[in-house]
Amino acid sequence: MVSKIPATIITGFLGAGKTTLIRHMLQNAQGRRIALIINEFGDLGVDGDILKGCGDETCREEDVMELSNGCICCTVADDFIPTMEKLLAREDKPDHIVIETSGLALPQPLVRAFNWPGISTKVTVDGVVTVVDGKAVTEGRFAHSVAAVDAQRQLDENLDHETPLSELFEDQIACADMIVVNKTDLLEEAEAQALVNTLNGSSRAGVQVVTTSMGKLPVDVLLGQGIGAEGDLEARHELHHHHHEHDDDHDDHDHDHDHHHDHDHDAFESFVVTLGEITDPKAFSDQVSAIIGAHDILRLKGFAAVSGKPMRLTLQAVGPRVETYFDQPFGDGARATRLVVIGQAGLDHAAIEAALRSCAALH
Repeated sequence: MVSKIPATIITGFLGAGKTTLIRHMLQNAQGRRIALIINEFGDLGVDGDILKGCGDETCREEDVMELSNGCICCTVADDFIPTMEKLLAREDKPDHIVIETSGLALPQPLVRAFNWPGISTKVTVDGVVTVVDGKAVTEGRFAHSVAAVDAQRQLDENLDHETPLSELFEDQIACADMIVVNKTDLLEEAEAQALVNTLNGSSRAGVQVVTTSMGKLPVDVLLGQGIGAEGDLEARHELHHHHHEHDDDHDDHDHDHDHHHDHDHDAFESFVVTLGEITDPKAFSDQVSAIIGAHDILRLKGFAAVSGKPMRLTLQAVGPRVETYFDQPFGDGARATRLVVIGQAGLDHAAIEAALRSCAALH
């Protein structure tokens, strides 16, 4: 069976930093071929020109597609679906599809469109990422420029122009699998942590909230979430309705501002833990899940040597969800368990390694 192409949906208000996040992703794609679908609207569609400059094998010019008919959920049949079908009909299909969509209405209708006949068998929603302007939300504004967002909203007659931004924001959070709190270089550490705590409390269980500045998020954290959001619509239902007739979704394109503090330090880190053989894959996997939760690990991946098994056991974890499968023989190399741990800066390497080592010894 042919595996489905994963698609990541990125939403967030004007100025939150979606385009900067995507640009950073393309510059650090680690060999993945990525196609972009950009939901343009009105005079705000300059991001296409910004992103088309990538010009290499990661994302060639023909891999950037623009939807110019406004709100995706009002144009699913005659705009978004044909664009997807054209992309999926290519001989050289992308490894991953990234859709930058509206911050003025919701990602839910777009997620729903992935159940469309002809699309559902070929592509899956890897995850919904909501980008938040940490500085603006902390100050109760939800967007860097509320006036710019409202001006943008007036351009689409399908939208309810009276809906408070706070309600639109709540719906973005309700649909998210990951919330990226951007521009944290403009916040005090206590302010950033308070916002993370608030978002953790108002999002669905298992949603990861990460902080960054200038959209610097490792590609291994942003992509490869494996959520399958189109099969989970009930859990991420709209809390509010913002369209006169349809469900909702609209468009936005942000132009990131150069902040005075361009902190170049890496807010994320990774390290490798090498262990011996394990005896009970299920018990080991369950224990790894508990360790991930206890230490706020974002991703854990690698492979394990299982006693008596010639094949290596591949482990992939997004948050506490751990998937395992036997993939290939070890060959002539040494049989060992090697796990890569990825998280925000400040991970307790020693405690995590000790916990994994203890777990491997028991199982």
